[in-house]
Amino acid sequence: MTGSAQQGHSLKLASGALVLGGMMWGLYWIPVRYFVDQGLEGAWPGIVMYSAALLFLLPLLWRGRHGLARRWQDLMFSGMFTGAAFGLFTISLVYTDVVRAILLFYLTPVWGTILGRVFLGEHLTRTRVLGLICGLGGMAIVLGGGQGIPWPSNVGDWAALVSGMAWAVGTLGLYRSSGISVPGQVFAFIAGALMLSLISLVFSAGGVQEQSAIVGVLPIAILSVLYTLPMIFLTIWPATLLTPARVGLLLMSEVVVGLISAAVFSGEPFGLREATGAVLIVSAAVLEIARG
Repeated sequence: MTGSAQQGHSLKLASGALVLGGMMWGLYWIPVRYFVDQGLEGAWPGIVMYSAALLFLLPLLWRGRHGLARRWQDLMFSGMFTGAAFGLFTISLVYTDVVRAILLFYLTPVWGTILGRVFLGEHLTRTRVLGLICGLGGMAIVLGGGQGIPWPSNVGDWAALVSGMAWAVGTLGLYRSSGISVPGQVFAFIAGALMLSLISLVFSAGGVQEQSAIVGVLPIAILSVLYTLPMIFLTIWPATLLTPARVGLLLMSEVVVGLISAAVFSGEPFGLREATGAVLIVSAAVLEIARG
């Protein structure tokens, strides 16, 4: 196999892996809600899953520990923002509807446009303006519901919004740390999520409903590693090979699977308003991808 053919095969494999990773993210709300049903509130579902994942990940990092130590600044930057996005998204799934959490997170193109204009002086082309209108319009529809000003109504809505902002910034860190091993990037991702979740406990009124709850879910938390670690690896590894535009397009599988699974299994409302908001927000993402 020639070098170009091998590269093409690698890109196809990465593309398929990313679609699968996105589909797994679309179902991620199910284990989160399971831990909520078992008595864990707020950031605790994420904390038990992140802790278990890190325990299994550490042996993979031992051989490359010296290289990771030399790149600790890049790891800290990427972990701080992408991990925050992961942690906040998990918290949002606890406090708000699944559909709202997914759609509000996917306003990332809106925040990318605003950040690019304010801090980088990027020009607002017609495509970007149209994407901005679609994204903000979709957000207004999802948050509004005919009940006055379209404003986040709970902690979960805010967490989902801020998680999308953090992801928009954190993708820059992933790009800068592309020379770091994938296990190292995954470690920064999960460690950042764990740190944010632990810090959030200080500001959270919710905790563990029963002290025995954590002990009771430990076996399932360990089993959750079989889901969360592959999901994260299938997201991080392809992002080191594919262009940001292609990554954004293929990760749309999360939106599709997340919305369908939530509509069928969560028992939460999904009607014309949610569908219209979803179309507008996904359109904003597609316009940003087409521009890139």
